[in-house]
Amino acid sequence: MSSVLDIQNISFGYTKNTLLFEDFSLSLNEGEIKAIVGPSGVGKSTLFELILGHRKAHSGSIRSSSLSQVFQDPYSSFHPTYTIREQIMDVASMEGYESLMVQMGLGEEFLDALPHKLSGGQLQRCSILRSLLMKPKLLLLDEPTSALDNLNQLDIMKLIVENIKGMGVLLITHDGDLARWCADEIITLS
Repeated sequence: MSSVLDIQNISFGYTKNTLLFEDFSLSLNEGEIKAIVGPSGVGKSTLFELILGHRKAHSGSIRSSSLSQVFQDPYSSFHPTYTIREQIMDVASMEGYESLMVQMGLGEEFLDALPHKLSGGQLQRCSILRSLLMKPKLLLLDEPTSALDNLNQLDIMKLIVENIKGMGVLLITHDGDLARWCADEIITLS
């Protein structure tokens, strides 16, 4: 198994006196799912911003393989004037999309819809579809199932687990049961 994410001794805080992370390290390999859990405000989403390069750690290093991400709010993930298909084809091949769509309970008509025509749950499934079609080595999931009902939550996480070959998954969740069900390791931030 090869490493898809290596975080070594990072320190970061929005002020010099208050650090969210101090000498924080984490590694993730292909085929692994690690969950980051903790209350609001402890730095879970900030960790993703650091991994994505949107913020710079004060010290330490972050190395990651090719990645894609799924945000908690699917409406912020799509441009409002382009169809779902156009936005997937901008970043990924459509190869294998049919079987993924069947597994997600999405019909072909969803691909030709504008984002605002879909419910939050439908749009979130399209966001997950796009991320999987990108064939990343590292998949970052920020509360990916919060817009879905309980049955769809389980189905979508099963789909991600079934498609984990060749990638590692880092999951932010408030759902302890979900983390315990799917994660190889749970990292609690406090």
